[in-house]
Amino acid sequence: MSTEMENIKNYKDFYSNIDEHLSTMSIEDILFHWDELEDEERLRLFLKLAKDRRAELVRELSKNHQELLIKNLSAQNTKTLLKEMEPDDLVDFIQNISPEVRSSVWESLSDESRKETEFLLKYDEDDAAGLMTPRYVAVQASITVSQALAFVRRNLEEVETIYYIYVVDQLKRLMGVVSLRELLSAKDNKIIGDIMERDIIFVQDETDQEEVARTLENHDLIAIPVLDKYHRLLGIVTFDDVIDVIREEQTEDIYKMGAMDGNIDPYLDTSLFGLVKKRLPWLSILLIAGLFTANVMDLYNYLSATLGFLFLFVPSITQTGGNCGTQSATLMIRGLATGEVHFKDFGKIVIKELFVGITIGIIMATIMLVRNYFFFHDLQILQLFTISFSLIFVVITSTLIGAMVPLILHKLKFDPTVAAGPLMATVIDVLGLTIYFELNKIILLH
Repeated sequence: MSTEMENIKNYKDFYSNIDEHLSTMSIEDILFHWDELEDEERLRLFLKLAKDRRAELVRELSKNHQELLIKNLSAQNTKTLLKEMEPDDLVDFIQNISPEVRSSVWESLSDESRKETEFLLKYDEDDAAGLMTPRYVAVQASITVSQALAFVRRNLEEVETIYYIYVVDQLKRLMGVVSLRELLSAKDNKIIGDIMERDIIFVQDETDQEEVARTLENHDLIAIPVLDKYHRLLGIVTFDDVIDVIREEQTEDIYKMGAMDGNIDPYLDTSLFGLVKKRLPWLSILLIAGLFTANVMDLYNYLSATLGFLFLFVPSITQTGGNCGTQSATLMIRGLATGEVHFKDFGKIVIKELFVGITIGIIMATIMLVRNYFFFHDLQILQLFTISFSLIFVVITSTLIGAMVPLILHKLKFDPTVAAGPLMATVIDVLGLTIYFELNKIILLH
């Protein structure tokens, strides 16, 4: 937060100091107190902002606050706001608001903005084309550097970024790219076709947004072109949009790993029913799956008469197995997300995790053996060794399952993040307890 904002203790001080500090307030400063303001105060604050900053603020607001703000704006102020918004941000905004408000917003769009919006709305919002902006600089290969610079200057206000100048033919097929730095350093009479880079990094219009983010990050690009199947340039995806994608995808993954719906609406803007809906489906599935643990306990209940001490260590066995499986699954999911691991590495991963599981299993079993030796004096040495020995197999099995399941799910085009949360722990509980009881039964009773 800015230095001025650090001295503002509550929203009343904030609101009373708006006129004095507005020019130095960042959008983050405003958002910090936005929820505390009344509708009239929000409107007054919004109208005092510069036009370009209004668009920036609306972009960061939750969809509920976006809609409330639009309802309170006059028709002229709405038109001014929509004109300042970037096409990709405008599409996101239109998709967020309710149908009745969307209708009035649509009527406020200029013909050019409406045409751009209709073009972008044709594409899935999770694909590259759904992220892109159609406002970019494109020139033909036959013009000179001086002509290209003149063209850039004339269209400076119409484009989102000018770090890259794209070179296209008469059919808008992408031929090359020139960075602004290269353009400024080249001689005026140089032909663009002679200085352009022909080896172009690009994505297709249907490329998933996660892959777009990964491609842009891996190649350290500020923007990346989006092409259709005919190699025609449709638009560009800029790094700021990719940052939003990464944040959204990480939020969705965290929710799924916590056995919740992946919807990323802000917590305070989500209704009571929305929060229940987010959590209840997976909790119901986990409850049913967890009952299988009770079935396993019941299946081996007959051991309580002769090997009742085994039930004392059930929590330790299930917790250790669940933790090992979750760790392996988390490593695989992260590796899949960053492109570090692929299904083709399945054999190598299984072998590596097998040895990891054996090593960890032996260490954990040793810790359990030493600890139980000093605390459970009534147990025989064979019993102590068998309990610890079974833990080794539980750890190995959990580690392998945790590594394999995300890879298989990813290969089958399912989201692997569901394998790193409570669901994985529940499945491993069932398998771990079966291994634990069966091994102890075989060794101690036979």
